[in-house]
Amino acid sequence: MRQFRIPSFLQDVFGEKQSLPSILAILLFGGIMTAAMYYRYPEFTDHLPVWRSVLALLLIFDVFAGCIANFTISTSNFYAARTTNRIVFIAIHVHIVLVALLLQTDIKYAIGIWAYTIIGAFIVNSLIGKRVQLFAAALLFSTGLGLMPMLPGITPYMLILGILFLMKVLFGFSVDHYGKLL
Repeated sequence: MRQFRIPSFLQDVFGEKQSLPSILAILLFGGIMTAAMYYRYPEFTDHLPVWRSVLALLLIFDVFAGCIANFTISTSNFYAARTTNRIVFIAIHVHIVLVALLLQTDIKYAIGIWAYTIIGAFIVNSLIGKRVQLFAAALLFSTGLGLMPMLPGITPYMLILGILFLMKVLFGFSVDHYGKLL
């Protein structure tokens, strides 16, 4: 499949080279999931100024699209070759907390999900090159996936966002999916 060179300002998202079908899948998944969530739960923006709604939806789109992008060979290999970039990228992922603040909902849960995800991501990242990395990522991801629906009163849209945030950062991004194992 033909690979397109990605402009440098987009390489943190797509890596250095990406196929057109991969780019379309990433953007379509992010767009369709964001639109579907807004369609199903329009009340999450009812009481908000337009700027807050738009910013929250853009952050939600970023989480959803990143779930797919982080599993591509190009994005995974881009960060495998740039360990400092990977650490910075993990550290700046506060999307779920920002969305909760913008939507004024589930802030304590968002902080908890964020903290679990980031701590887990750093643990998984520290295991790059070791056979146990994928197992540790799966264990931490599955634990978070199992516990999140048990949070009493969490709104469905924040639950969806939390699950996909966990997948994007802890399981998708922090794992070197295509590297050589020791």
